[in-house]
Parts: sequence; C-alpha cells; structure tokens
Amino acid sequence: MPSLGGFLKKKRTRDSNPETSNSTCPVVASSPVKALFDTGSTTLQSPSSAHLPAAAAAAAAAAAAGPGTAGTTTTTPPTPTPKTPLQQMSPAAGQKNASTTSLTNSTTTTATTTTTTTQQQQPPHNLPTIRNLINHQPQHDGVAVAAPSTSPIYLPSPSPSKPAAMKQENSTNGHSAHANGASSLQHTMQQQQQQQQQQQYHIQESQNQLFSARTTKGKYSLGDFDLLRTLGTGSFGRVHLVLSKHNQRYYAVKVLKKAQVVKMKQVEHTNDERRMLSHVKHPFLITLWGTFQDCRNLYMVMDFVEGGELFSLLRKSGRFPNPVAKFYAAEVTLALEYLHSKNIIYRDLKPENLLLDRNGHIKITDFGFAKLVPDKTWTLCGTPDYLAPEVVSNRGYNKSVDWWSLGILIYEMLCGYTPFWDSGSPMRIYENILKGKVKYPAYVNADAQNLLEGLITADLTKRLGNLYAGSQDVKGHPWFAEVTWDRLARKDIDAPYTPPVKAGMGDSSQFDKYPEDPDQYGNSNDADEFGHLFTDF
Repeated sequence: MPSLGGFLKKKRTRDSNPETSNSTCPVVASSPVKALFDTGSTTLQSPSSAHLPAAAAAAAAAAAAGPGTAGTTTTTPPTPTPKTPLQQMSPAAGQKNASTTSLTNSTTTTATTTTTTTQQQQPPHNLPTIRNLINHQPQHDGVAVAAPSTSPIYLPSPSPSKPAAMKQENSTNGHSAHANGASSLQHTMQQQQQQQQQQQYHIQESQNQLFSARTTKGKYSLGDFDLLRTLGTGSFGRVHLVLSKHNQRYYAVKVLKKAQVVKMKQVEHTNDERRMLSHVKHPFLITLWGTFQDCRNLYMVMDFVEGGELFSLLRKSGRFPNPVAKFYAAEVTLALEYLHSKNIIYRDLKPENLLLDRNGHIKITDFGFAKLVPDKTWTLCGTPDYLAPEVVSNRGYNKSVDWWSLGILIYEMLCGYTPFWDSGSPMRIYENILKGKVKYPAYVNADAQNLLEGLITADLTKRLGNLYAGSQDVKGHPWFAEVTWDRLARKDIDAPYTPPVKAGMGDSSQFDKYPEDPDQYGNSNDADEFGHLFTDF
C-alpha cells in the first residue's frame, strides 16, 4: 500500500466557512434543496433524464481580452420576479412521474406557450430551472417564445451565404407589396434589413476571430495589478482576485511560494501546470494569460471565474437532480476528451476544481497534477476519494484514470458523497477502492447506474473511455442520449443553475472569505535561490 507523501490532497473541506465545511461523508437521502433546483411542471419523456439540448442559450458574449488589452464590460442581471410555487424534484419521484407521463404534443405546447406569454410570468433569474434541460418550447430568460407570427421575420446571418437566401425570401414577400401598390416602401425596408443582417454578421465574425486569437500573452509584473482579496488557499500559496491597471479587467492570480513548492517536492508538477495551461484552449478549461516570478514567489495570471466552486453548490444542495448532474458531467466529458486528444492526463478531477462562470458553465482549474503522458505513468498523486485502483496499487496507469474519476464525480453529484468514503484514514479509502464494491442508492437513475458501473470498474478491458472507441463510448451511453454535444460545446444550452452574481464583473461573493496573507509580495531583495528551477516562469 503506498504512502501519502506530498502528492496527495488529504483534505476536502472549507475551514473558513462552516456552512460548506462538510466532508465527503454520506448525507441523509433527501431531495435536492428546493431553493436551488426547481422542476416546474414540465413532464419527462423517460426515467433516464430530461432533455439537455432543448434550451435556447443566450447567443454570444464578447470574447475576453488579455490583461494588456483595453476595454471592460459590466453586466447587470434582470430583476427577478416572484416565482410561482413549483413541485420539488427528487430523483425517485422523477422516475415515478416519468413512467406515467410523456412529452406534450405540439398542440399542448402551443397552448402552454401562449398562456405563459400572456401571463408574463418569469422565474427568478438567479435560480436554476430544470426546464432548461427538458425537450420543450424554447425559452429565453425564463419566458417562453411566442408562436410564430404571419409577418416575415429576418434573422441574423450565420454565414456569408445566408444573406443571398434571405434576399430571395424578401423578393418573394415583395410581390405581395407590389400587389398592394407599396413596392417602393417594401424595397427600402428590405435594404435596411439586409444591411442590419450584414452588420450583425460582421460583428459576430469579429467576435469569433477575437476568441480564436486568444493566446497566452507573456510576461507581467506585480505592478500591473491591484490585489483585491483572497479567493482560495492551498498547500503552496493562494489565489488572489486582482484588477488590471491597463484594461480594468478582473483576473485571478495564483501565487505559489517557491520555498514551499520545493519543500513539498512539487517543482515538476508546478512546471507541468504552467506548460499544460499554455498549450490548451477550450471553453470548459481555465485560460492562462501569462506568468512571472520574483525572488520568493511564482505568479500565474488566469481567468477570474465569478460563479465559485461546484463543490460549494453541491454541499449547499446536498445532491443534484439527475438532469443537473448530467449537464455538468457532459461538460466535463468534453473537457477530458479534449485533454486526452493532447495526450494530457488531468489526474485531479473533483468538484473543488470545477468553477462555474457567471452563466453557470464549468471551467476546470488547477492543473498542478496534469501531465503529458503518451503511454503510461506511475506517479501517486490526486485526492484519495478519486484515485483509481491502478494508481493505488502502483501498477502504472494511462488516461483511463480520468474516466474512473468522472464516474466518482457523477456518483458524488447524484448521491452527495463519494462511493468509497470512509470516516477513518485515507488508507481505509484505499482499501475500499481496491475491494471495488459500490452501493447504489435506490434513487439513482437506472441509466446513470449503468454508466457508473462502466466507469467505476477496476477491469481496464471494460472501463468506458479506455476501450477502442475511447470517449465515444462515454458520450454514446444511454444516460447521455439527449445531449447534443456540438451545441453543448458552443454553450448553446442553458445551464441549470445561474450563480447569483449581481455586482458586476468583479463580484467575488460566491467565494469563501479567507484571512489575507500578512506577507507582502515583491518587496524583498533576497537572493533568488530557486529561480533556476522555474525558468519557464
């Protein structure tokens, strides 16, 4: 049995906040918190889950610029309106209701849409709605889309070829205008509409080009930022919220104490994190904008993700409803698939390392244990609850350990605790992992359990994600049957929960409060005895 050493993260609590300091112990089998997850009156098609791709997402946000680029944007969420009483969802109840209900037909959907539009009822903006995951009439900001009108509607053009097709449609509509003796007015309106469409298209293209040009910008210094507050702490340092003096944008700066990194034998992992983040670019991964160092510390400038940790949301909810767990698991699956395509093993998947952006989508952070591994590696590192048996037994492992961890993550989201948790030492957790016995509560969805059995298995010849089809075996599983993966990758599907971020782009209210570090950064003239170990910074 391996020893803990310095590579394992022993603790999964938040000491600074008693309300979110629960360990990974089992919780009472209760329904998810109603104040956080609300099902509404939507019916389900089958007990497997709700439909993911049906929600209509907010179109596009302007791409973020590097710390050296000017410009900033502040978004004020709409004022919430009172919510109608809705039935609280539990996975067991959802399965029971699903067996006796089905999706409404088009007539019923139209009637419901008309009623919703007439009453102008809108759920609170900052509360999740499971309806975002159901196959139903598209909604925007909680209000159903009205039935199509008989007048012509012109949509923004997604491609250069689109305006030509719309021009033909406008010409057809123009015949009726000629018949009514208003051809001149109709022609003028068509030209204005086409100009607006082309302008919107060019704006969207510019935004896409700006996003595609996002790269790690390079070197900075402490003088480029105002340090505001601590967002989190770790064994080697802490993460600060900072404000760029150049463009007035907010970033998260990870500060690592060199002496502590060397003492804990984390030099290789720290350099790996910097290299991994500088070579990856994905909507569900954190972005590294640049790095620098002084004689005592290393600094990594990254995105500030306002929504806080998924860990905190999970602890407040107890456990997630099946569709909510499915949404987050699907986004994580896409991120892992991308990393593995780069031969990168993440090795530290857990709710603490999943951040939520202001729209509720995930960002994977903390690449301290990520490693470029074309074949196998033998390092014992990670969080005990999430370690695969081949890691515990020191047999050597590959990318399949991430798929095992995905299974543990899904289990924890659905149940509120990890499957091999033990109140004793991590050694007891190791023993449970090697035994491989997993108990599934009765409320766990049947398809979800089948997926978990394919992920949480010690047999590498049966573990999903490690077979011939790779990640497609995971994405093609019946539990994910409703997911439209390309739409999810574009964030065209609304998240089931929107963090209550209200105070603009620098709102850090979703993060726990920590005592600030009394040591001042960058004020020492000491010799840099460890600088040669971190030349990439």
